[in-house]
Amino acid sequence: MEESSYSEFTKFSRRRRPCCSRGTQLALLALVTTALWAGLLTLLLLWHWENARNLKQLEETAALNVSQVSKDLERQKGDQMAQKSQAAQMMQDMERIQTEQKRMESQESELSWNLDGLRADLSDLKSRGLNEMRQALDSLGRLQEEVGKLWIELRAANAQPPGEMLPPTLSVVPTAPAIALSMVPNTASTLVPTTTTSTTAPTMVPSTTATTTAPTMVPSTTATTTATTMVPTTAAPLSLSSTPGSVCNTCPEAWIYFQKKCYYFGEGAKKWIQARYACENLHGRLVSIHSPEEQDFLTKRANWRGSWIGLRDLDIEGEFIWMDNQPLDYSNWQPGEPNDAGQGENCVMMLGSGKWNDAFCGSELHGWVCDRLATC
Repeated sequence: MEESSYSEFTKFSRRRRPCCSRGTQLALLALVTTALWAGLLTLLLLWHWENARNLKQLEETAALNVSQVSKDLERQKGDQMAQKSQAAQMMQDMERIQTEQKRMESQESELSWNLDGLRADLSDLKSRGLNEMRQALDSLGRLQEEVGKLWIELRAANAQPPGEMLPPTLSVVPTAPAIALSMVPNTASTLVPTTTTSTTAPTMVPSTTATTTAPTMVPSTTATTTATTMVPTTAAPLSLSSTPGSVCNTCPEAWIYFQKKCYYFGEGAKKWIQARYACENLHGRLVSIHSPEEQDFLTKRANWRGSWIGLRDLDIEGEFIWMDNQPLDYSNWQPGEPNDAGQGENCVMMLGSGKWNDAFCGSELHGWVCDRLATC
């Protein structure tokens, strides 16, 4: 069967006329192959060129990005350096400000101390001036008393004998000018009229002649003169409703009466000078203590944490003075006090036990005691 098929194919092939030769076919095949390879190579070249162009663009873009990043990094480094410099400058400014603040605080503290000292000195000068004024008024009162006595003696010496008329030597009793004695705080000097009577008794006056001497009785005239002198006395200031012989035991509201004086027990943290001005605003002064009874009274009512009192040695160290300028006739010091310890202790406080202790005037105590004379 195979043989028959082969014979038929041979016959058919022989019957068919070839259109071209075998060489032509090979040439065509070569051309087609070449064209295919040329097209493939062209495509490869185009793809390679496109890739090269893209790579070049990518390189340029990367270079630009790297340059931009480098610039950004440099700018960021510059900004960081500037920030560091600003931070260092700010730290220096802060240190300088802190130093200046400390210096200002020191100056403020020093100015505060100086101001407190000036206020204390001013108050002391005021107290001294008032004390000198009171002494001057006392001296004036004594001078008025002496003038009154001299006037009485002159009137007695110029007494008229019988039958003889002598001109009066003085017709008016001299008086001192009126002075407002209320300027002296808490002590009112009142003028009390007193009557002095001088009587001259009969005396023996001898008469002398050239030949004989005989004593004769010459009665001298008894002259009784009355002069009113102004003698200063010290008493509590009287109110308008006062009557002679009344007992002065009236105190303002919130003040406590004890032995002719009124006491105010202040509360609130204050320095000594502030407590002093607080008492002055209440028309009083820091308390002056002159007896154990007064001390016991204050101990029972004063602040248990300590209170300022009116004793200080601001003028002369160790020379303590009361606010009423009275001598230190009574003391109740804590054992070992006063010792002027620390940075200078020139003001006196009363402890909760009632004992006294010299303390720093700039310390703040929660208690302070004022006093003033009771009124009628």
